[in-house]
Formats: sequence, C-alpha cells, structure tokens
Amino acid sequence: MKVVKYPHPILSYSSKPIRKIDQKLRDIVAEMFDLMYESQGVGLAANQVELPYQLFVMNATGNAEEKEAEFAFINPVIQRRKGREEGSEGCLSFPDLNIQINRAEEIIFQAIMLDGQLKKFVWKGFPARVVQHETDHLHGHCFFERAGLSGQLLAQEVLNDLKMIYETDQKIGAVPTREELARRIAQWEEERT
Repeated sequence: MKVVKYPHPILSYSSKPIRKIDQKLRDIVAEMFDLMYESQGVGLAANQVELPYQLFVMNATGNAEEKEAEFAFINPVIQRRKGREEGSEGCLSFPDLNIQINRAEEIIFQAIMLDGQLKKFVWKGFPARVVQHETDHLHGHCFFERAGLSGQLLAQEVLNDLKMIYETDQKIGAVPTREELARRIAQWEEERT
C-alpha cells in the first residue's frame, strides 16, 4: 500500500459505499493508519491508496501514541455545515502544496464505525476541516479545487510539476501506464454495478 500522487485518476473517482465490515477491511484500516503516520499525515482516504471505497482514517493530532484520537469512518455523510473559516491545508497526494482553503467551521456528520454502529458527530475547528478534506476525496474532489483564485494560481505551478513527475514515472514503469490505468478504471466501474 502506498499513497498515490496527483494526477492519478483515482483521485477524481467517486468512491463506492462499503457494504461489509470484515477482517479484510480491519486490516486495510490498520495499514492505512500505519501509512498515514509514516507519511506524517492526519488523515488518509481509501482512494489515496488506490481503493475506491468510502472509507477514511484520521487522527487530528497526528500522534500515533494518541489512540483515543484515531477514527476510521465508513460511508461518511456530512449532514450540516455551519460558519466559515479559512485555514492552511496540505495533502499527502500533493506533496509541497499548502494553500488557504475556506471550510465550514462546524459540521454535523455521521459514519459507520468499524464495530458496525452508525454514529453521529458534531465537530468544530481542525478536526472538522480534516473530515471535510477527506470526505471530499471520497467524492473525487481535491482540496485545491476549493481554493480561491490566488490559491488556484499558487497551486498551478506545483500541479504542473506533479504532472511532469507522474508522466516521467509512467515512462520508467514506476507508476502504471495509461493503458493499465484504463483497465483499473474499467474494473472499478465494473465493481460498482
């Protein structure tokens, strides 16, 4: 398992709901937490590791020792947003890109937990920002899309660099070719039906 980088097509793919919680899913969640901490992140969506599922893990503290701050959210739905606040955001799939993003200050959301229970949450501030960021990933939206004009312009240079790196990596076989990606996308689509 590894974090895919922009412009990998799964980052613009709308993930499918999870219908079954089993040991395989628990193992995926554990591996995602390990990768998130190794990458020094506070959240990681399943499509960032090339899994087209509505699942993300987070620990807003970023500290692996603080297990009580760990959450794995399955099929999350943001039900209400309240207030606005601007804050700096980065993303593991977009190395070296940090821009100001406007998000709701408070959210009400629900998700299924690993024990199968549906839970509702009311969060403010940074944890709410993380949930909004990761939920966007699950719907195929990347954080830079929410930036204002100045943020979009700032992002463009980094995005162009990431595209060049990705294309070079494709040529040397470090990432899948366009043909392989087309096969994977067709497989994701088939799994959705």
